[in-house]
Amino acid sequence: MLIGEYRSKIGLKKRVSLPKKFRKELGEDLILTRGYEDALVLVNKGMWEKIAKEVINGSFINKNIRDTSRFLVGSAKEIQTDSQGRFVIPEALYEHADLSNEVVFIGLVNWIEIWSKDRWIKRLDHLKKNGEEIADELSKMNNQE
Repeated sequence: MLIGEYRSKIGLKKRVSLPKKFRKELGEDLILTRGYEDALVLVNKGMWEKIAKEVINGSFINKNIRDTSRFLVGSAKEIQTDSQGRFVIPEALYEHADLSNEVVFIGLVNWIEIWSKDRWIKRLDHLKKNGEEIADELSKMNNQE
């Protein structure tokens, strides 16, 4: 299961090391793409196929599905790790997440988010301040289903 929070430094040529625990869970065939809230999303090919299937199964005439496809699929890159689990973050994705020298990997069961350390600290602060309201909204959504 992909869980936990890990920090890592970005080295020369925008190379970063995937935490060892995540390497074992994900395997070698990885996809990196834009995520929401200015993070990146890292998944293995199996999970990527599920995500792509949801997008593909939507109606092409639906603007939201087209926009989601553009956002997620249009920026996706196949990632190769070396023997130490390091990989290069492509320039467009590096810029999207406003990365600098330190990143935070967040395991979210089925996928990993990669955040700039500064943006993650701000997001975590937002979650701390608004956690109760977010939980209430989720509860309302679950009751409607």
